[in-house]
Amino acid sequence: MTWLASVCVYCGSSSGDLREYTDAAIQLGTLFAQRSIGLVFGGGSVGLMGVLADAVLAAGGKVTGVMPHGLRTRELAHEGVTEIIAVESMHERKQRMVELSDAFIAMPGGIGTLDELFETFTWLQLGIHNKPVGLLNVAAYFDPLLEFLKHMTERQFLSTKHLDCLAVEMDGVLLLEQLKRFRTPGDGKWVRSARSLQP
Repeated sequence: MTWLASVCVYCGSSSGDLREYTDAAIQLGTLFAQRSIGLVFGGGSVGLMGVLADAVLAAGGKVTGVMPHGLRTRELAHEGVTEIIAVESMHERKQRMVELSDAFIAMPGGIGTLDELFETFTWLQLGIHNKPVGLLNVAAYFDPLLEFLKHMTERQFLSTKHLDCLAVEMDGVLLLEQLKRFRTPGDGKWVRSARSLQP
């Protein structure tokens, strides 16, 4: 069973149009603190990012934000977190978040959230890291995306083995349990061919 000391959460700098998104962020943040799981996130104080960080802090948990210098004003950096790490670029931000985390969760969000999710998921497929990646599918937000991923497997652009590595749950407790049970898919062609790509 994987020990989750810190988990990176990708989520929106907006709150979306449903109360369920905000409620899920509060519940997940509280759960992290209760289980002594440190939050690693993009460092913003607004939207679901801010709600999630505030919930962890309110319950006595640890929060680490990672943010490029150029976004600190635009994304309204959360100055109340346990630690804020300033980096030079978006790529360095994602790399640092991977280094700091034992697992990754995507919550509802926009293009930036999907960018972070897919880069992390790609790195898992390539064997650059072997850490679990999951979706907290609040109010079925990711259902259209999951349908498209199934379409990719049907068209043979994504193996079922690798798609099955993506944990999906609508409940935070169940998702964390899935992440803890994660096992790498073995050394298929992608993993074997990617060892030299490790940063």
